[in-house]
Amino acid sequence: MFDRRLVEYFDWGLLLIVFIIVVAGLGILYSAVSAGAPGATHILFEKQILWMCTGAVIMFSSLMVHYKYLNKNYIMIYALCIALLIGVLIFGRNISGSKRWLSLGHFAIQPSELMKLSLIIVLASIYSSSVSDEGMCFKELLKPGLFLALPFLLILKQPDLGTAMLLLFISASMTLFVKVQKKVFFTILLIAAVALPLIWIALKDYQKMRILTFINPDRDPLGAGYHIIQSKIAIGSGMLFGKGFLQGTQNALSFLPEQHTDFILSVLAEEWGLMGCFSLLFFYLLFLLWGFNIAYCCRDMFGSMLAFGITIMIFWEIFINVGMVMGLMPVVGVPLPLISYGGSSIITNMAGIGILMNISMRRFS
Repeated sequence: MFDRRLVEYFDWGLLLIVFIIVVAGLGILYSAVSAGAPGATHILFEKQILWMCTGAVIMFSSLMVHYKYLNKNYIMIYALCIALLIGVLIFGRNISGSKRWLSLGHFAIQPSELMKLSLIIVLASIYSSSVSDEGMCFKELLKPGLFLALPFLLILKQPDLGTAMLLLFISASMTLFVKVQKKVFFTILLIAAVALPLIWIALKDYQKMRILTFINPDRDPLGAGYHIIQSKIAIGSGMLFGKGFLQGTQNALSFLPEQHTDFILSVLAEEWGLMGCFSLLFFYLLFLLWGFNIAYCCRDMFGSMLAFGITIMIFWEIFINVGMVMGLMPVVGVPLPLISYGGSSIITNMAGIGILMNISMRRFS
């Protein structure tokens, strides 16, 4: 039953922050797609609004059921997402050499996005029942490690290096949040250092080129380095206050690639300048602080871990995307949360935000 006390505890502050980011994102997206073919602007913009509305319905629907039900059903949620990932490899659409999308009638979903939220629920459930003051040992890390390994390998197989990296970062952050023994921490660092050469050998040629181009974009200015170079030009040309709405030349002349997805922040920087970027990052910072505060104030460990995991997921998405467009990280195809075009990303983030609100509203219980 829906408790009327939840209305009193509804998190209006978090909702307002999300609303501001979403509205800003729609404005940026409209500008980003305006340089496309005639009619494309309205199609992509209308699809984004549809995804936002769908995400809002999912967000508010998630408030109806206590978040602790996720703890009881985490195996089922995880199994469903694994089934979708396997389905992608078998039935998925092959686009530009990658199988990442699963067609469902007129729509397509990216199960790897949903897997991020599923893994957070799994880790929150496992860690909430095994946390200790001494820190977790190798034996206690074996189970969450196995839950991570399967989706990580399936997503690498697509291949989708960006989302696979996000799973690692989210898992590592949540693991450190519950605390591990010092000897375990340093041993894992040593294993990671030894594994780096093996990981490099396993990477595909285009993935190696992205990393080499990140180190030196000028090695292939018309190929792999083109994205980063054009993004830097767009960011630099915006200067302090930008060129104005719909006035960005890098975007309008289609020099900026993937301007409505991975490099949408470059559009904002060119049209609204440094101040526009700072304004968006300020609201992102408010969101992150709000989410971490929910995790800190939650009275049960599962809710605290869940809130932390969702917040850290969005932190890493912001961090990687901003690093990509500034040339500080390799281009790995991570969208800017609630801003970049894409239905699966929006659905996942809005569902996560709904769970955050759910935890915040039930802080009295």
